[in-house]
Amino acid sequence: MLVFDALMRHRSVAAAADELSLSSSACSHALSRMRSAMGDPLFVRHGSEMQPTAKAEQMAEGVRAALESLTTSLGEIGPFEPSTSHQTFTFAATDFTAFAALPYVVAKLEHSAPHIRFQVDYSTQRESIDDLNAGRVQFALGFSDEFEARQTALESFECAPDDYVVAARKGHPRIKKALSLKQYLFERHVVVIPWRGEHSVVNKALANVGVTRDVAIQLPSLMAAPFIVAESDMLITLPRRVATRLSGVIPLSVYPVPFEIAPYVLRVAFHKRNLDSPTHKWMRERLQAALNALPSA
Repeated sequence: MLVFDALMRHRSVAAAADELSLSSSACSHALSRMRSAMGDPLFVRHGSEMQPTAKAEQMAEGVRAALESLTTSLGEIGPFEPSTSHQTFTFAATDFTAFAALPYVVAKLEHSAPHIRFQVDYSTQRESIDDLNAGRVQFALGFSDEFEARQTALESFECAPDDYVVAARKGHPRIKKALSLKQYLFERHVVVIPWRGEHSVVNKALANVGVTRDVAIQLPSLMAAPFIVAESDMLITLPRRVATRLSGVIPLSVYPVPFEIAPYVLRVAFHKRNLDSPTHKWMRERLQAALNALPSA
């Protein structure tokens, strides 16, 4: 089942074998045994990938949940030793929330827990809740209002709040030492919205004062956005910590937001079933400590 799960994620015998510290031959033999037992090829080669069959797709969620349950149960036998543990912690996140949180967390843990692993799965807003409920992930990173109160099976905590700022390329021809609301509205903007149908919190704040901005580019990912801003006269509005980290490697100038907007708050959600797990509790405490000690920038 470990081989099956690894093949579902990697779609490659070699990659699955590498993850499990097996030879490719041993991994192939395990797949052959599964095929015989299930009466189905399970994975068929398509180009350079091993694509799952319909039966494999049907099995995947149950296998993943069973393995997560088994891993958690076995992990509770004896005390959790972070210095020697090879535990994998799974997160649902977007590239934005991962960028906002994980560099600080990894930096805090890489020496005290040198063998633990982080697995980050891209997940839409609602899918992250489903993933938590199904046990596919242990934590979900999101905005403070994304995990609604009616999700009674979930618990969450927030990291230190952060204010929004506006970033523009260094040497912007029209923006000098300060940025007024008039100038902000005159310029065109890059916006990152990870999920279709969701509304920008910045657009909501602008609507509250009866104005709108000119959105030139809307992206589902943070990756390209700061580079577009650095190579154009467009602006981007984002949390200060993110903007500060980006301005250290990309030629960006950062300005206060020229309108009222609530702070950005990152929330970490998890399922109540894990409240008493020593392993999960250890990671929760480390996440809280790292995220509440984030620099104010």
